Amino acid sequence: MEDVISEFSVLGKVKGSSTMAEVMALRRFSESGRPEGERIFFDPYAVHFINPAILRSATEHPEEMKAKSEEVERLFPGLGNSIVARVRYFDDFVTASVDKGIRQLVILGAGYDTRAYRIEKLKRDVRVFEIDHPDTQAVKIRKIRQIFGSLPGNVTYVPLDFEREDLNKLRTADMFDRSKKTLILLEGLVMYLPPSSVDETLDFITRTFEKGSLILFDNYPQSLVDGTDTGEIAANIREFTRKAGEPLKFGMPDGEAARFLADRGYTNIQEITSSEYRHLYFHGNNADRSLSDYLTFVSAEVP
Repeated sequence: MEDVISEFSVLGKVKGSSTMAEVMALRRFSESGRPEGERIFFDPYAVHFINPAILRSATEHPEEMKAKSEEVERLFPGLGNSIVARVRYFDDFVTASVDKGIRQLVILGAGYDTRAYRIEKLKRDVRVFEIDHPDTQAVKIRKIRQIFGSLPGNVTYVPLDFEREDLNKLRTADMFDRSKKTLILLEGLVMYLPPSSVDETLDFITRTFEKGSLILFDNYPQSLVDGTDTGEIAANIREFTRKAGEPLKFGMPDGEAARFLADRGYTNIQEITSSEYRHLYFHGNNADRSLSDYLTFVSAEVP
């Protein structure tokens, strides 16, 4: 486990920025390097969020990097591919939502998300709000300026510390167009928030955005988060996130995503399991790639 943590420490983490945002950029870069007929998605910008030391190490010591990748798979079997599926599923959901008339996208905990820069329909038709911790966002803005020369006109960057600041200040600032149906993404976010913050976030969404707006997030089961699941893989995930400085804090009750969200007023709730996203994306050359049953994707409609 210590070797896995140290593998990511060379990313050159900026104080206060998100380790997980950097790890996810590395995962997107790795998948994007697969052959065109094999990769699940393509993110040409992920490479810019990776410390060059990682890239040099991969080039100069390929066998060592292969061994580390195999160790990651041993500790967290299938989780990397489930994260890959998450990126693709969220991409597809965003595109489909734009086709259905969504004209505002709010990304809570945006990290190094690159959808606003690589999904053409967002660049043409949608106002995007990226909301994240000020330190992580400062790194993101600097990198985007380096890549494109300037910041895109349709993206608004909003600094916010989710654990220390009240989301409602965004509501009182009246920055969103409340007449527009909106898609709210919470990719890789809710599991790192205390349960009280999750409830506050879900309440903020229902009170801020137009009826018929959509939310999409990923979820670990409560049993993994709280330690009720004592299995080795669950323990490895908990230990990794803890040592990375971002421990898991929230998971919906096992198998009860629909009830959990319905109790908070949400409708048209859907939870996509690993068997379902395997059917969507992992066939042909990818049929044998392992997946993790722990990670699911949940969408719902704002009442």
